[in-house]
Amino acid sequence: MKKGLFITFEGQDGCGKTTQINLLVKYLKNSGYDVVLTREPGCSGLGEKIRNLLLDYDGEVSSVCESFLFLADRAQNVDIIVRKNIEAGKIVISDRHTDSTVAYQGYGRKLNIDKINMLNDIATGGLKPDLTYVFDIDVETSMKRVGKEKDRMESAGKEFFERVRKGYLQIAKNEPNRVKLINSVDSIENIHKQVVEMFVEKINNLQNLE
Repeated sequence: MKKGLFITFEGQDGCGKTTQINLLVKYLKNSGYDVVLTREPGCSGLGEKIRNLLLDYDGEVSSVCESFLFLADRAQNVDIIVRKNIEAGKIVISDRHTDSTVAYQGYGRKLNIDKINMLNDIATGGLKPDLTYVFDIDVETSMKRVGKEKDRMESAGKEFFERVRKGYLQIAKNEPNRVKLINSVDSIENIHKQVVEMFVEKINNLQNLE
């Protein structure tokens, strides 16, 4: 590819996205692509310290403060890792990105979604993913998969995660060309097959535009 590609994976905890990220990375490397893997929160260096604050702090956290910490991590990820590797022609895969803030802080914490979108644009400098996978899962199954050991975000409660799921479904409805919704209670093999097929379709569409 002359130009790199930016792919993001989204969904509630326990949806299986980490497994699917690892499978796609393996597939892409075996296919000869140069792949860079990152995550939000927690891109290397400063992002790891921000992640510790977001997930492990045991005191009360303002929803607005929480949002700005995620946005700070995002700005670091895009400026230090994502943008330069895309420009170098690599495929960058991020475990979570802007849609997480819309779903979790916008829908989940009930913050103003228009303002969240504006702040996401500032944090990313307008950079948007070429392809986003959203792994849909019902809240009961999600919470069972996470188990009893939960970080601060995972402990938000059922009603919160119902709103988060609704947010992800709305995002997928609003942007069907970018966001691909996948039923994450299907088998690992079937889900991986869908992920690869959607990737190939995206590559073919981009090549047809060149």
